[in-house]
Amino acid sequence: MIKAIIFDVGGVLLRTHNHSYRRTWEKKLGLKQWESEQIVFNSDMGKKAQLGEISHAELWRWVGTRLGLVNGDLTAFQHDFWAGDVLDMELVALIRELHGRYQTAIISNYHDDLRRELTHDHHIADLFDEIIISAEEKVMKPSPQIYQTALARLGRIPEEAVFIDDFQHNIKGAHEVGMHGIHFTPTINFKDELIALGINL
Repeated sequence: MIKAIIFDVGGVLLRTHNHSYRRTWEKKLGLKQWESEQIVFNSDMGKKAQLGEISHAELWRWVGTRLGLVNGDLTAFQHDFWAGDVLDMELVALIRELHGRYQTAIISNYHDDLRRELTHDHHIADLFDEIIISAEEKVMKPSPQIYQTALARLGRIPEEAVFIDDFQHNIKGAHEVGMHGIHFTPTINFKDELIALGINL
């Protein structure tokens, strides 16, 4: 029986609906399409930020140096980079309904500013019993350790938990420790997936 429902943040709770801001900057800076995401998320420094080896602020200072942006230009780029991201309010409403009847949690590969963002920017931190952030744990999905940490803090065995993520390899990581998994996609009927696992909506 499922007792804990665990969500990813980027690509699930918070999704980029408008990519035009990033594309505009890429053209301005002479970057390839999607290169800005690669620099921020998938570069060595991006990974170090997600592992807590450097801070969120240090990452963005490096991004500024990498792109030749200073002062106001870097601030504008950073603002626009996130400007197309939208919190899924329908999903938030569903989590609000589930919270209390089920344990709810987050496992996210993210930098050290996420907890503040969830609390002060998005005002949803109180909907989760545990928030597991890679930068704080010094380990990223799909490492077994980060799933095991979440289970331990929730006091659950793997079979009692389901993890929702937009990357298949992160779902595979959850499966490998014995958890249930739902691969979140733009076309998924998420409620049907939950019902199929015996979750009461």
